[in-house]
Amino acid sequence: MSATPHPQRRRRRTTRLLAAAAGIATVGALVAALPATAGETAKKPGHPRPTRYQDVQLLSFNDLHGNLEPPSGSAGRVTEVHEDGHTETVDAGGVEYLATHLRDARKGNKYSVTAAGGDMVGASPLISGLFHDEPTIEALNKLKLDVTSVGNHEFDEGAKELARLQKGGCHPVAGCYVDGETFEGANFPYLAANVLDEKTKKPILKPYWVWKKNGVKVGFIGVTLEDTPGVVSAEGVKGLKFKDEVETINKYAKELERQGVKSVVALIHEGGLPASAAYNYDCDSPGAGDGISGPIVDIAKNITPKVDALVTGHTHAAYACTIDDPAGNPRTVTSAASFGRLYTDTTLTYDRWTGDIARTAVGSTNHVVTRTVPKAPDMTDLIAKWNTLAAPIGNKAIGYISGDISNVGTESPIGDLIADAQLAYGKELDPETDLALMNPGGVRAPLTYAAKGSEGDGVVTYAEGFTVQPFANTVNLQDFTGTQLVQVLKEQVTGTNTAAPKVLQVSAGLTYTLDLTKTGADRVVTDSIRLNGAAIDPAATYRVATNSFLAGGGDGFTTLGQGTNDLVGGDDLAALEKYLLANSTAATPIAPPAADRITVVK
Repeated sequence: MSATPHPQRRRRRTTRLLAAAAGIATVGALVAALPATAGETAKKPGHPRPTRYQDVQLLSFNDLHGNLEPPSGSAGRVTEVHEDGHTETVDAGGVEYLATHLRDARKGNKYSVTAAGGDMVGASPLISGLFHDEPTIEALNKLKLDVTSVGNHEFDEGAKELARLQKGGCHPVAGCYVDGETFEGANFPYLAANVLDEKTKKPILKPYWVWKKNGVKVGFIGVTLEDTPGVVSAEGVKGLKFKDEVETINKYAKELERQGVKSVVALIHEGGLPASAAYNYDCDSPGAGDGISGPIVDIAKNITPKVDALVTGHTHAAYACTIDDPAGNPRTVTSAASFGRLYTDTTLTYDRWTGDIARTAVGSTNHVVTRTVPKAPDMTDLIAKWNTLAAPIGNKAIGYISGDISNVGTESPIGDLIADAQLAYGKELDPETDLALMNPGGVRAPLTYAAKGSEGDGVVTYAEGFTVQPFANTVNLQDFTGTQLVQVLKEQVTGTNTAAPKVLQVSAGLTYTLDLTKTGADRVVTDSIRLNGAAIDPAATYRVATNSFLAGGGDGFTTLGQGTNDLVGGDDLAALEKYLLANSTAATPIAPPAADRITVVK
């Protein structure tokens, strides 16, 4: 699984469709001797009383994205590094297994709280996305999730839909999915401390929540990345203001302290990138190039020391690190990859005398959600219920492939396939269409050759296509000058994409060199850009197909928002379906693209 974040999300196709039809100990264990055993009571004859120190188990995960069933391909595996340096991949994920792992982890821990770092829903496979993610909320209720922050994907369908997921009620358009059953909503609070209503200037949901047990109090503050409007459609964040993460957390940490809550955990839907993709990599290890980078580093360094631990997400990476707080003291920062493949077990040692966490005794470990444990029967039943409802749409064959079409790499085979499909569809709309560009974060999963159900090997079902492209974007056409087209490619590695390049997937015929040894815009080698073998003419006009998210300037591609002669086409998944049906049969399946259009120099 690539560590590349996949934050992009737009409106979804659901309503239209329904109308039509074991972990190795990681890092961060700052072990220090405590004056007493961290247990519940110290018994004296006739006088049982609490001890000073009480261990609180914090179980956490992030970026589930509605993956109720085990993710397929690389999206359903994690990499483990062994002591001798060799690595292996382990199959992981699926809520039937996640439930078993969490329930086993809680055994013997009376003081246990489960929290999440956002993106529980959105960009979901068909079993959840088709039903506006009600199945995932039901699953999280059964998992006994206590609290989560919002992520950017919680805003895919806007604040009103997020409020419905929290409070319950049937969908305003699709209605109730099961006769006699009204959706009950989440049993856990969604926290949105830095998401304000532009009119009231107040958070749209609770900014914080306090977990209490036998005098032990731990506060949770939840925020999403400030740049959420840059990775969500304008419609999804209409009327909302997203505030700075650090400023917001520091504000509410003070408020919690005034209420007598001194133990605080921040749930932050923003993250980092560790130097290794191995889930058990020691990101506190010394050495050049080691450690962790990305937005979470600066955020962690500036959040008040009043906060004792950070549960993060968004980058889909795995880490359990320590980053010094502003006072210079180490503080644990964790992320459990994505799609339910890992969970983090953190021990917070609560000091009853001070009401605070003894930070020198915090330890975190990431654990694999292996598929070797028994499935949780209640989750099996939940999946069966929703699969039965989704089957008439999801089981339809939409194409045939001769092998796995991966979503891994700077240029991925599945990215090329989608770009080719959009170019073909663009040419149907306008024969003058020259090329297509696809954002990498819009490609959510690979297509795998092995049958997922009873459809047979090599068969691509609608459900599998939906998992790859769940956003219900339209395919749009726009005109750009050659100068603008070159600028678009440079925006992959400049502006908001400087630190973490977003390399567009390109249709057949467009080639160029990306030199990652250089910096800034120079990483795109301008003289190498060719379209069907010819250099780009700065003064010429090029007809470009993109999805509607990119056409609106999403992901930092501001130039794509400046095209002319706009033509709005149909659904992007329908374009992929049409391309697969036109170019593959059971006897002549489509082969994985070679992913050789972009020459990457590292």
